[in-house]
Amino acid sequence: MTRAEFMSRLKKGLVGMPTSAAAEVLNDYEAHFDDGLAEGRSEAEVAAALGNPDRLARELKAEAGIRRWHQEQNPSSATAAILAVLGLGAIDILILLPLLMSIVGVILGGYAAALGTFIAGVILMVAGPIAGAPGGPLAAILAGLGLMAASVTGAALLTVLTIWLVNGVVWFARLHYRLLKPALEPQVA
Repeated sequence: MTRAEFMSRLKKGLVGMPTSAAAEVLNDYEAHFDDGLAEGRSEAEVAAALGNPDRLARELKAEAGIRRWHQEQNPSSATAAILAVLGLGAIDILILLPLLMSIVGVILGGYAAALGTFIAGVILMVAGPIAGAPGGPLAAILAGLGLMAASVTGAALLTVLTIWLVNGVVWFARLHYRLLKPALEPQVA
């Protein structure tokens, strides 16, 4: 593979990364080619030593997603980290995606239930005293507040669970990368 082919595939694989980070990565790999050529190696030898540019791009995007998750823990960075990790391997997608989708579905269902419980608590607190709820107006107000507090607690616990899930996926990605890294590095003969 020539330098131009390698750099073109790497650049195409880095689409979606921040422009400055992608430019820095491309400059680093250009420097690898310059150093290799200065040592008398051919472009094909340097490209072979660097590895598969598509795989490198997936790993670099995964690392960027993980760094972003550690810098700003929000739904957008969590999604980016999970998608970048899933991009590391097709086998992982086949195994992790159904599992993650079912867990995400349960979490979203939990948030929907918490929202419904909160709304039910508001309705009970407001309409209970007017409708003459059993136990009187104070019982209706306290029951409504209790439902709202329970829903906020449930949503908070789901948020903690979601953060643990994202951190678990990031841990898996790092473990995955450490296991694959020796196989990706050029073997010294």
